[in-house]
Amino acid sequence: MSENTSSIVSKVWSFCNVLRDGGVSYGDYLEQLTYLIFLKMAEEYRKPPYNRDIGIPEKYTWDNLKQQRGAELDTRYKELLEELGQKPGMLGQIFLKAQNKVSDPAMLYKIIDMIDKESWVMMGVDTKGEIYEGLLQKNAEDTKSGAGQYFTPRPLIKVMVQCLRPEPMKTIGDPCCGTGGFFLAAYDFLTSHYRLDREQSRFLKNKTFGGNEIVAGTRRLALMNMFLHNIGEIDGEPMISNSDALIADPGYRYDYILTNPPFGKKSSMTFTNEEGEQEKEDLTYNRQDFWTSTSNKQLNFLQHIHTILKTGGQAAVVLPDNVLFEGGAGETIRKKLLETTDLHTIMRLPTGIFYANGVKANVLFFEAKPASKDPWTKEVWIYDYRTNVHHTLKKNPMKYSDLEDFIKCYNPENRHSRTETWSEEAPEGRFRKFSYDEIVARDKTNLDIFWLKDKSLADLDNLPDPDILANEIIENMEASLASFKEIMATINGEGEEN
Repeated sequence: MSENTSSIVSKVWSFCNVLRDGGVSYGDYLEQLTYLIFLKMAEEYRKPPYNRDIGIPEKYTWDNLKQQRGAELDTRYKELLEELGQKPGMLGQIFLKAQNKVSDPAMLYKIIDMIDKESWVMMGVDTKGEIYEGLLQKNAEDTKSGAGQYFTPRPLIKVMVQCLRPEPMKTIGDPCCGTGGFFLAAYDFLTSHYRLDREQSRFLKNKTFGGNEIVAGTRRLALMNMFLHNIGEIDGEPMISNSDALIADPGYRYDYILTNPPFGKKSSMTFTNEEGEQEKEDLTYNRQDFWTSTSNKQLNFLQHIHTILKTGGQAAVVLPDNVLFEGGAGETIRKKLLETTDLHTIMRLPTGIFYANGVKANVLFFEAKPASKDPWTKEVWIYDYRTNVHHTLKKNPMKYSDLEDFIKCYNPENRHSRTETWSEEAPEGRFRKFSYDEIVARDKTNLDIFWLKDKSLADLDNLPDPDILANEIIENMEASLASFKEIMATINGEGEEN
């Protein structure tokens, strides 16, 4: 990190800490930075040599805003946020439902003054990206805000992208993109692995990425995160839709899908009944392109991904354990996935890597195939990175280097040439293949397969550190509690799983 970069990062963080003391959360600070940096960059683009009209009325330009003080500043800023939120294109999406969360005008002016001192358009992409990604990480760590559910661990994202090895002039989708982590990792891979010509660079900037994010604040962060990393145009159309991806087949198809659908099993909507009480109703999406109807959110996302993936397209999807073993609709979808795609790899993930507690997840890698009377999946390779693996978010976070053995086993250069590390002679091997016949012979076509022995059960002298054990106990208890709540909801008639 250059001295100038360090200086800017230091300033941004110092204001963050001051505002925290004043009751402004990381998320609120991040939103205000988003509005103000976007406004400053729009001002820079408005002037020579760019001379671009971003669509901001003179009254609400950056130069006008920074001349205000005190109550006038507070009033003008609130008016600005409301007015720009009604504009079309990227501008309107960045300011959609925007609110001022910095109640002290003096502090607001200090932030404006800090941003005004920098030339953001000329600043290196790495610098802008580093500042913004750092704030997103801090925001995710603020567990009270719930922002962690939109933040997939960056080492995991990088590994998923490395395994898919996206190519130039191909499209990449994420139907629930959170803050845009998969898009940025794919962008970094393409720019570092290929010498792009002008046409390829233009395609990468404006046509490669597309997705959905229904939470307005999260979509705003994703759009800004991408824009600061040189994806999209300040006066262009947003690449991320605010519609619910599961409502209908959008009609377009992607070459790659990289995604981590939101945790939480049920899709539901809240409404007010005739007595004026709040009620929840399970959402079941009736789509002709789906194999079956269910209110299980992850199973619906898996079906949707199958729809929007081009024939020959590659997908890497983070999904919880219930997708691997659940009966009913789950069994139907697993069988269809094995038949219509080549579900070639599953990586079992450890606990302690997500900001949402109680999550036991996996990455499913599959390739969409044309219609055939024979199943496309011949064998599923499973890599167990869960058994005897202990991570915590603070003391022992998962690093990219922890997953390098998986990449080696996956063999991205030629995944059709692989070697098991498990055998009768090497029972501790983490990489093992199972044939299609072996899997469909299992009860409910269960893909929740494990074979390694849990050492902590056999070797009491080599237990993990107490804080790691405590975290794993919490994770297991919270996962169990979530399961019990779903059972109770079904018993009480709040919706029965198909």
